[in-house]
Amino acid sequence: MTSAPRPRHPYLDHPAPIPFAHRGGTADGLENTAAAFRRAAALGYRYFETDVHTTADGRLVAFHDPTLDRVTDARGRIDRLPWAEVERARVAGKEPLPLFEDLLEEFPEARWNVDIKAEGALEPLVALVRRTNAWDRVCVGSFSEGRVSRAARLAGPALATSYGVRGVLGLRLRSLGIPAVMRSGAVCAQVPESQGGMRVVDRRFVREAHARGLQVHVWTVNDPDRTAALLDLGVDGIMTDHLEMLRTVMSARGFWV
Repeated sequence: MTSAPRPRHPYLDHPAPIPFAHRGGTADGLENTAAAFRRAAALGYRYFETDVHTTADGRLVAFHDPTLDRVTDARGRIDRLPWAEVERARVAGKEPLPLFEDLLEEFPEARWNVDIKAEGALEPLVALVRRTNAWDRVCVGSFSEGRVSRAARLAGPALATSYGVRGVLGLRLRSLGIPAVMRSGAVCAQVPESQGGMRVVDRRFVREAHARGLQVHVWTVNDPDRTAALLDLGVDGIMTDHLEMLRTVMSARGFWV
């Protein structure tokens, strides 16, 4: 196990590996709802993962998909609908979609890992973080390296960012001794354990990240044995849908804070 790097950003100031409630915990079917995040908070989680899209009239919604179709009783693309229509949708027929601003207000002690799902959400998210002075509470990520880079340029070093796919690939190549160009400024690499049948996270990857002052957060881990194996490798955070499982495994190792 390699030693974890000193946090580059206050967002990462946590005394043990970070447990993330992925979309608030999706096992009960109420992903990315205030009800899911309340349940996670009641279980002791303080780091939440979510996603953002903007409505046609510019409201920033915490929701994973570009459309309402998969998990709500409504249909249509969020970016083509006004908030007045989106707010009537119910996840699993029960819970409304929350505005991200309302989540920041309801959970003042929480820290948020935010995946920017669409280009139109980038500037509204940075503007919201700036207006609410939530710099220490938000880390921005995206599969798109360009999108995260634009967020970093727009906000400056006050905003914590993770690597996108290109940055993660560069880090993996460097861990194998292959030169690669990577952008500066990211504070963590948020990665799947494997991708397309190829392993991403191993001891070399974690060692390379730590040598560069980066934390490693792994998503989405729902198996207790895989969770334990990743903690043995020295990863710095785990995102899960199964909140009780992760709490149990981390508690058994003295990592639950």
